[in-house]
Amino acid sequence: MIAEFIYRMFHARTTAHILHLSTRSYAQHKALGDFYDGIVDLADSIAEGYIGEHGLIDFSGKGRYSHETDAVKAISELKEWVEQHRYEAVEAEDTFIQNVIDEVVMLCASTLYKLKVLK
Repeated sequence: MIAEFIYRMFHARTTAHILHLSTRSYAQHKALGDFYDGIVDLADSIAEGYIGEHGLIDFSGKGRYSHETDAVKAISELKEWVEQHRYEAVEAEDTFIQNVIDEVVMLCASTLYKLKVLK
């Protein structure tokens, strides 16, 4: 499950970057730029912490990418998926990793605010 978790964050990053370059809205451009910069660092921190605690992650057979054209939908779906699956991917006792997952949820929520309100 941790591989799926990391893949979903990487896919959200790619989607955000594509939409960042496709928008005519300056607010959306900036919000998505902040998101794709932030999500990669958070995904990397989660992966490295997990590997340090539990060993290498098996990424084989994962990672089908599909492009979403609606930024709000893409980030909302990531946020909901992370909130729903966080304890399947990482044990609750691994609080140092769960804290970074909280930052993923916060980044999604903050980006959704910017996309919905700061048009």
